[in-house]
Amino acid sequence: MEKQKLNEIVISYVEENIDEFHRKRIASLDKLKLKTVLAKKNPYLFKAKYILTTDEIVRGITDAFISSNEETIFGDWLEGLAIFVNQKVYGGWKSGIQGVDLEFDKENTRYIISIKSGPNWGNSSQIAKLRSDFKTAMKTLRTSNSSVNSIIAINGCCYGIDNNPDKGDYFKYCGQKFWEFISGNKNLYIDIIEPLGVRAKDRNEEFQKIYSQVINKFISEFSYEFCTKSGEIDWIKLVEYNSKQKT
Repeated sequence: MEKQKLNEIVISYVEENIDEFHRKRIASLDKLKLKTVLAKKNPYLFKAKYILTTDEIVRGITDAFISSNEETIFGDWLEGLAIFVNQKVYGGWKSGIQGVDLEFDKENTRYIISIKSGPNWGNSSQIAKLRSDFKTAMKTLRTSNSSVNSIIAINGCCYGIDNNPDKGDYFKYCGQKFWEFISGNKNLYIDIIEPLGVRAKDRNEEFQKIYSQVINKFISEFSYEFCTKSGEIDWIKLVEYNSKQKT
């Protein structure tokens, strides 16, 4: 596919679908509950950092949750973009095999791809699971599809760099190399950045309004639930809520 044509298709897709990321981002914040977040955070760390105000704790736990949640939401969105691009260029499809997100054929080779946001996505056990999933997928394809001669497994990462892509039983392509691999366009990793900003300012203003409301509500709730009458943080009550065994 011509580069100009691909760019037009990608820009159109991004502009038409980026609102889905913003919608999910705002919806997840709107549904957020203080005690849900508190239950997942380390109260000992707050104390060790000598945090003294409700505002510091509330903003710290809320911002950490938002950051992690946004990475997940946007990672899923980028996965959809990658599959869309590959389908347009190479006729690829979203895989139904466990641990595999994308499949496509090129030059008599079946490529099976697990898509992650960035290069530092997993620990040793998660990487071992990736290898196991790839091994099972290859076995399944060879058993069920006699027309598949060569199968290559790829861990594709939407951003970042890995200067040692050959992992022995699979390859790891990151950033520019990944987007070029699935599209044939070495500049696609740059071309997709500009359309991502479509309506971002307006949607972020909407997000900030809800964020401010959540922070104000959480501060009020935290002060009521986990502060003494004199206004100090009741660390014992906070730790008990977070860690006490429920009978």
